[in-house]
Amino acid sequence: MSAEIREQLRQLDKEQLIDIILDLREQIVELKGIVQAQTDRIQALEDQIAKNSGNSGKPPSSDGLKKKPHSLREKGKRSSGGQKGHKGKTLEMVSDPDHVVHHALRACPNCQTDVSDVSVERIEKRQVFDVPEVRLEVTEHQGEVKICPCCEQQIKADFPGGVGRAVQYGKRIQAQATYLTMYQLLPLKRTCELFGDFYGHAPSEAIIFGAIEQVDEQIQPTLDVIYAQLVQADVLHNDETGMRVEGKLKWLHVSSTEQLTYYAVHAKRGQKAMHAIGILPQFKGVSLHDGWASYFQFDDCSHALCNAHHLRELRFIEERYRQTWASQMAQLLLDAKQEVADCPNDRLAPARIREYHQRYEQLLQQGFKANPLPDTPSPKKRGRKKQTPPKNLLDRLQKYQHATLAFILDFRIPFDNNLAERDVRMMKVKQKISGTFRTQQGAEMFCDIRSYISTVRKQGQQVIHALYQALIGQPFIPA
Repeated sequence: MSAEIREQLRQLDKEQLIDIILDLREQIVELKGIVQAQTDRIQALEDQIAKNSGNSGKPPSSDGLKKKPHSLREKGKRSSGGQKGHKGKTLEMVSDPDHVVHHALRACPNCQTDVSDVSVERIEKRQVFDVPEVRLEVTEHQGEVKICPCCEQQIKADFPGGVGRAVQYGKRIQAQATYLTMYQLLPLKRTCELFGDFYGHAPSEAIIFGAIEQVDEQIQPTLDVIYAQLVQADVLHNDETGMRVEGKLKWLHVSSTEQLTYYAVHAKRGQKAMHAIGILPQFKGVSLHDGWASYFQFDDCSHALCNAHHLRELRFIEERYRQTWASQMAQLLLDAKQEVADCPNDRLAPARIREYHQRYEQLLQQGFKANPLPDTPSPKKRGRKKQTPPKNLLDRLQKYQHATLAFILDFRIPFDNNLAERDVRMMKVKQKISGTFRTQQGAEMFCDIRSYISTVRKQGQQVIHALYQALIGQPFIPA
């Protein structure tokens, strides 16, 4: 067959051969493009399968039952358990117990001799801590009704504030109901069942929802103070996550510090939502986040990036693409984190800061050499040109070098944005339990009350007491 084709080609003139060669060249280029597209598709699918909570932003719940990915946390050099000098928390005897039960010794357990009249050498004490049998107390308010001898009108004594019905549940029960639904995330039905099991009284879901509404109304002054203090904060942690409201995807936004938390729900994830919430447009400190592009649109504040995200992405590049620069960049970030933690002063020496930036830039150059742009031009398409995950990460690390290394310049800036992620975590648990918020009002009240509770916890206050104080019109106000 090949001999016949050779003979046919010999009979063709030069121009005909050139046309055949050009046609074949176009087919080869087209086939190379198809092969490359399929290769990229396979790589993208394999990358997607290889991602887990240890090398990407996926939550741990997405790992399923397969082997748990290796944690980013460094293994400690200390053994497990309490360390030397650690102040333990254990039960200690009290000097004034509520009840004392005396156990007399009548006979010797060895020889059965009667020891009733033998003097006691000492008393051995053991204390048991337990709760008494729980029951509701009913307080009846009796108001006098009289006929005024002067105007002959019927008059009544005033009842205390909050006692407006013939039969009702008190503020402490309402505070506990709010605590169980808003903090412990129990559904309304199970909260009613719990009260029935504990107290023998199961309030209706409507009563519990009414208590939640009252708390939400009373804590508005607290939310205003939290909002104002966050705007004035030096460093602000920001994050957002999807949540379903009325069956539709909406977005939960959080802004927080070590002492304050503020949640808000909005239909959008980006700038429109952030402007509507209003904290970031007024903020002038350092905004710490995960690099979502919308955060960088606010120019009045500085920006710092979460390096826990970078460590996960660098691990992914190392595992999937076997590029050494990624592991070296991760080690650089961890070395800088440790040096900041061990630094006895308020800042690193300028020479050390320059050295970290130089090493950072050198590793970026290594990375760009390992990820050059393709020689063959891709077909013209609208939008941003598609790149590999290593190249995307390199571009981001280069563009936001100052934001990535901000923690070595200002020790007030944490290495990561884990604070905001911890603040979001329980909101995601609520989402998994309920599936969706049935109303927009319910979602907004949940955000309000969780803002209040999270701030109360961060400031060392007792949550149920703070909810009770809110119900009687004296909500906790952050210092």
